[in-house]
Amino acid sequence: MNEAQSLQQAIDEPVRLAEYDPAWPARFDAERSRLLERFSAELIEVQHIGSTAIPGMPAKPIIDVMAGVASMAMADALFEPILDHGYVTSREFNAVLTDRRWFMRHANGHRTHHLHVVVHDGELWRQRLVFRDALRADPAQAERYALLKAELAARHPDDREAYTQAKADFITWVLAGPS
Repeated sequence: MNEAQSLQQAIDEPVRLAEYDPAWPARFDAERSRLLERFSAELIEVQHIGSTAIPGMPAKPIIDVMAGVASMAMADALFEPILDHGYVTSREFNAVLTDRRWFMRHANGHRTHHLHVVVHDGELWRQRLVFRDALRADPAQAERYALLKAELAARHPDDREAYTQAKADFITWVLAGPS
């Protein structure tokens, strides 16, 4: 499979959940180190987010990396250098994003990493960490999320956007905290 075929297969990859893999944190650490080695002056902090960051959580086997920068202007300035560092993205998709820039790494037709470049300590930065930490701290809540994800993956196997959007109410509920 050539690079173009691998990329197209990764783009079209169905929503498939895998059982938690204890190697995911090490894969994050390796990518974090790789990013900080290249962008040490630009990246304020790099965090592991998403379901692969929650021990025991089934997840799409894609490491979600959140990189904090000083401003969206910095995120935009990093756009081409990140592409030169092994990531790909859709310029059209990023053009509609106001609070982040999104990139993907892939290998052998599978997504391996998603990189979310956001304003450090901004609203999106805080929300993603609060959500991750809430699920890490509450196994019952994490189990509810795991069941929802399984249901949604079965319902939207070929529509990543629909799968992601269908999780929004649960995420909003968790972010609202105890009532």
